[in-house]
Amino acid sequence: MQNIPDPVLRLRLMPISKFASAPKWQLETMRALREPLFLWFTHGQGRINLGGSIRGFHPHNAIFIPAGTLHGFQAMTRVQGTAIYFGQAQTLDLPDGPLHLRLREANQHAEVAHIIDAIQREVEGQRPMAERAARHQLGLLAIWMQRHQREIAANGQKASPELNANEKLTARFAMLLEREFGSALNVTDYATALGVTPTHLTRACRASCGRTALALLQDRRLFEARKLLSDTDVPVQDIARNLGFSTAGYFSRAFSQAVGQSPSAYRKQRGGARSGAAL
Repeated sequence: MQNIPDPVLRLRLMPISKFASAPKWQLETMRALREPLFLWFTHGQGRINLGGSIRGFHPHNAIFIPAGTLHGFQAMTRVQGTAIYFGQAQTLDLPDGPLHLRLREANQHAEVAHIIDAIQREVEGQRPMAERAARHQLGLLAIWMQRHQREIAANGQKASPELNANEKLTARFAMLLEREFGSALNVTDYATALGVTPTHLTRACRASCGRTALALLQDRRLFEARKLLSDTDVPVQDIARNLGFSTAGYFSRAFSQAVGQSPSAYRKQRGGARSGAAL
């Protein structure tokens, strides 16, 4: 029986054009990451469901998504820019909630572009102490975000979406789900851990993002299953076990119903295990 290793997430940068070229299911599935993510858009537009709040983004928009924040993308058109995945081993003083900064001044665009270029040079340059230097540059990016957050607040505006009670509960569920989706916990177990009834949790999730708590749980498990089937040689029965399905048969039926083909056919169509950057 093969265990699926839990990868250590490190600092990395990705062109947003590559980010946006991921399959539709990868972009639109509502999920939370185990690491912070910063997005800087220089071209194109689209929509993001950020913690239950749907908003459009355009060129010269910066979006910060803290670890554990439920999000998904829609209708991204020829977007360009940079995505920065912060990794897990970081102790930066980052904003507590998600940010959406719309930058209108050319000097603001130049400032954030300069910081991103400095991070990228360190990550790609492989010089001595490059990772340490990149972390210092990430610290400057964190300060840059907080300065703009304060400027916006001083003007009586908000850079973070205002979450209502349903959205706050859904966000808490998303954080717990990201940590435990590989277990056999069901919606009742999650609701108990959150101190609410399953009905209340389901109602909150549906009001926040149009999906029930069970649907979000299944979406997260099947999201991981697609990645594992595409990018690894882990046997189907082990994927089922590691993702909390009671039997391989139950996993196969759930996967086939959602995707339209069996796990084995899905893997075969994509050529088995292959490398690739996961969103």
